[in-house]
Amino acid sequence: MKEIWIISKKELRSFFDSLIAYILITVFLGMSGFFTWLYGSDIFFIGQATLQPFFSVAYWTLFFFIPALTMKMLSEEKRSGTLELLLTKPVSDWQVIIAKFVACVELIGIALLFTLPYYFSVWMLGPIDHGAVWCGYLGMMLMSATFISIGLFASSITNNQIVAFLLALFIGVFFLIIFDVLADNSTGGVGQFLSYLSLSTHYGSISRGVIDSRDILYFLSISFFGLYLAETILSKRNIVE
Repeated sequence: MKEIWIISKKELRSFFDSLIAYILITVFLGMSGFFTWLYGSDIFFIGQATLQPFFSVAYWTLFFFIPALTMKMLSEEKRSGTLELLLTKPVSDWQVIIAKFVACVELIGIALLFTLPYYFSVWMLGPIDHGAVWCGYLGMMLMSATFISIGLFASSITNNQIVAFLLALFIGVFFLIIFDVLADNSTGGVGQFLSYLSLSTHYGSISRGVIDSRDILYFLSISFFGLYLAETILSKRNIVE
């Protein structure tokens, strides 16, 4: 546990040292704030004290931002040789993967923390469903964890950051869009299975304020599976070498 904490702190610090964190937080707040307050289906247009416009925008923003965040986590270290150096230390592949995962989750958590003024501002406008708001934030974190695990898996496959970015987006599209579309065009058990695989189905349920153990299990399972695949790739690579 100590090794995980040390590596995750180092990774989180590297985000801020390389300006990645500042760029991510600034652009994320700018885009989410613009579409939440000023454009399209903004809060004033809806005329209700709700953060649903923000969650809808953040949903897509994080979908693109997280692969950009994770694309270099393993691929760049493999290319530069620093991963091999790290793995020669008394740490396991799992500890390295989990530490990088934790660092990414922490950065996303910090970005979402900066959006709390949106919550308090909307609260001042009128009665707000606090339960739905906090469930929305929970859904954001669970969804982010899922995308991070997918991004780490994609980054473990290749030494090329761009390839890792595109691969993470490609896999994410299946969970975010394709499974949902296939479910709408299928019936019976197949349709139910595809609907269960759709990330938007589970995120939509949580963001409406409904906490179901099946939704939580879905996000945790996909996250664990992505991390497991990333660890498996690293292990096989070490055996070959």
